Amino acid sequence: MKSPCRAACKNEGGICIGCKRTMKEVLEWRDLGDEGRDKIMGILDGEIQTHLCPECGESAQCDIKMGKETCWCFELEPRSVNLMPDPSVCLCRHCLAKKPVA
Repeated sequence: MKSPCRAACKNEGGICIGCKRTMKEVLEWRDLGDEGRDKIMGILDGEIQTHLCPECGESAQCDIKMGKETCWCFELEPRSVNLMPDPSVCLCRHCLAKKPVA
């Protein structure tokens, strides 16, 4: 089974600092099936994106912009919003993981 795991696992406010999956994604990985795993791998690789991160300019993905009612980042521990350049635009997983938990 393919996996983005880098064996550098540490939960940083709901995001693994090694692979940048959410803890929910890590826990559900085995049960996702190939299609679900491929989607997450595409998001992590930047192949699936909705916009560019306002902080670093790299690929970012927002579930709401993809038509869902909630976003993957809603499952995370809240970050200090005042540190984000534009709180209405999602950061990429790498930049969001760096933000301190509120």
